Amino acid sequence: MDISKKELDKHYMQQALREAGKAFEADEVPIGAILVLENKVIGRAFNQTRLLKDATAHAEMLAITQGCETTGAERLPGSTLYVTLEPCPMCVGAMILARIERLVFGAREAKTGACGSIVNLLADGKWNHQFKVEEGLLEFESAALLQEFFKKKRPR
Repeated sequence: MDISKKELDKHYMQQALREAGKAFEADEVPIGAILVLENKVIGRAFNQTRLLKDATAHAEMLAITQGCETTGAERLPGSTLYVTLEPCPMCVGAMILARIERLVFGAREAKTGACGSIVNLLADGKWNHQFKVEEGLLEFESAALLQEFFKKKRPR
């Protein structure tokens, strides 16, 4: 039985949400990422900036690092990155450098989103690499986890 692209996307985004849940449990901002190449997960991560005491330890960055380690290459053409929240400029830059083919994200990020929310780094087409962006997959679930986290952090 063949699984449609839409079903596969949902499957991988659900895995990204599980990673985000791990971040939530670790008292990190609940963002998760899954990196897929040829229908195989080559990287999975959640935000670990506090755990690692590293401002660059975003889920996307860690998943890309794992993907490079898994493949033994510094670039990941043909890969898709699933992220629960719209990536920041640093992560979009890393995706360009890693030659990610496609980004699928859940919720928009009004404060740091670099795929259209505050800036769209890919809009001018001047980068040496462009990737496809699809947004809104499991958006409600992604946003709800973030809202629950920040509600817990900032009680009234």
